[in-house]
This record gives sequence, C-alpha cells and structure tokens, in this order.
Amino acid sequence: MSLPNALRSPFLRWGLVALIQLALIAVPLADRLQVQMSGQEVVLNLRPVDPRDLLRGDYVILNLEIGRVPVSLQMQGEIFGEGDTVFAGLEITDDGSAKVVRLTRTRKDAGPLAIKGTDTGFSDGRVTVDYGIDAFYLPEGEGKEIERLPAKRVQVVVAIHPDGRALPLRLLVDGKTFKSDEVF
Repeated sequence: MSLPNALRSPFLRWGLVALIQLALIAVPLADRLQVQMSGQEVVLNLRPVDPRDLLRGDYVILNLEIGRVPVSLQMQGEIFGEGDTVFAGLEITDDGSAKVVRLTRTRKDAGPLAIKGTDTGFSDGRVTVDYGIDAFYLPEGEGKEIERLPAKRVQVVVAIHPDGRALPLRLLVDGKTFKSDEVF
C-alpha cells in the first residue's frame, strides 16, 4: 500500500510531527487554564518545607492542613481505602481560610465547594489525602526565605474547579502575595 502523494512530502510529515508535539504540550496547559479561569479561589493553610529541584529551582512543599482529615468527617457508612478518590467538602472560616467539613466518595455529596483528592492512608484517627497540589515553584534563592518563616504566616491560594480539580495560584505571607503562579 502506498501513501497518497501529499503524505510523501517530507515537509508535510515533519509538519504533522510538529503539530502532534504542540498538541501534547497544549493539553496540560489547557487543563490548567480551565481550572484557573473557572475555579473558585480558596485560601489554604500550610506548613512549608524548602527542598530544591535541580531542573526547576527552589520550591515549597505544600503540606496542607486539609491533608489530614479526621475520620469523624467521613459520610456515615462510607469507608475509604488507600488509592480511593475522595472529595473534601470545604467551608470558609472566619479568618478567610478553608477547612474540611466532610469527606465523601462523590462530588455531589461534598457540598457546594469541594476539592478532589486521593486517600493515601490512615493513622491516628485521620485520613491522609493527597490533592495533587504539593509544590509551589519559586525563583532560585527565594525558597530559603520562605523556609525561615513561621508556618502560621504562610498560606496558599488555590483555584478549585467545580469538578474538584485544584491549582495553586499564589503563595501568601502574612496575607500578602509573596509569589504568583497565575497564567493570566
């Protein structure tokens, strides 16, 4: 079987290869943009740690307070296992940060504001949940500055899409933007 004349051209073949590569790059960016543009912004408390990534520079590990959820917040009758998808229903507190008020298996049961995560284990009466937003990248040298701050002074603003996907937008120190990771 022979190729049509149009596909025999090396320019067309290389052009198709380039389009496929661009599509592979664009898909994650489009997902990130969708969460940022249509997600609700929520402030989360965290405890930062400053490691380094040789390729990307400094970053702050986002050790979210909402990452350890008391078992008492699980919907009655629901039992989660390691690797299960869970939804943490959030409520905004008086200080403006979010806290978990329920943990469910479905987005619908979680309430109007919910973040999607994965159950990664259970200990000390708490379910550990990974929300997939565990690092915030900073320019070289700025990670050390964050590491020296008391944990209570550092927060992260995330965008939460209605389906539960989340994306870190800004790192806050004392309620003021320290670094922004927003696309627009």
